[in-house]
Amino acid sequence: MKITSAKYITSAVNKSGLILDETPEISFVGRSNVGKSSLINNLVGIKRLAKTSSTPGLTKMVNYFDINGNIRFVDLPGYGYAKVGRGQKDVWSSLMGDYLALSQSLKLVFVLVDVRHEPSELDKMMIDYLIHQGIPFAVIATKADKLSKMAINKSLQVISKSLNLRKEMIFVHSSETSQGKESILEFIENAIEK
Repeated sequence: MKITSAKYITSAVNKSGLILDETPEISFVGRSNVGKSSLINNLVGIKRLAKTSSTPGLTKMVNYFDINGNIRFVDLPGYGYAKVGRGQKDVWSSLMGDYLALSQSLKLVFVLVDVRHEPSELDKMMIDYLIHQGIPFAVIATKADKLSKMAINKSLQVISKSLNLRKEMIFVHSSETSQGKESILEFIENAIEK
């Protein structure tokens, strides 16, 4: 897949702001500070399209981006470190839960995990939820530039075992070097054509 244009559309802060139409969507989810915005920026080739932050948990909105005029990337709120009120901590009754339940054209969810760490309980819950709902997904292990090739292979075994997934369902990506970018874009293209 070749991305020729990408632009920010809008951010939904509540259920009524979600876009519910037929445009195919690819969404990105993961704990705060896992690199969702950096990944999106790398895939589209625009450094500041999705806003990155050094403060974990800043993304509390559902952010929509128009890609090539015919699909959307959707950056979902990060989970894990977010400093939110007690009533907002339940991932599934949150805005992200509303999005996953209501989106009519969701083709694929990328669950991002940090290649340096074992997936969290929330990561496992997310995978279980997607499987239960029958939502197609794949895992992206981010920040690959922080580890050696050998360390990445070891880490992939840990991630694969922890999430109970085949290694082929896990992409390795680096926003610094663009490692994995082409494979991910090809996977997106195939998901949209299904």
